[in-house]
Amino acid sequence: MSELKLRKLMEHTQRLKEQLDLPRIKVSEAGATLISYVNSTKDPLVPSVWGPVDKKDDPFQATGGGCCTIA
Repeated sequence: MSELKLRKLMEHTQRLKEQLDLPRIKVSEAGATLISYVNSTKDPLVPSVWGPVDKKDDPFQATGGGCCTIA
């Protein structure tokens, strides 16, 4: 039982060491990057930035008549 516990602890320690080597960025930098992306990429789900979307340009607008087929 103790060997199993030791092996699990060593595996966990190894995963923590691997995570320690991952590149990190500051939250403020990540936020600024996200804001820049939203401001430069037209997205119909962000009407507060881009304004209302024409129905012909809206990919989420229902197409066709009032009927639907369930298969």
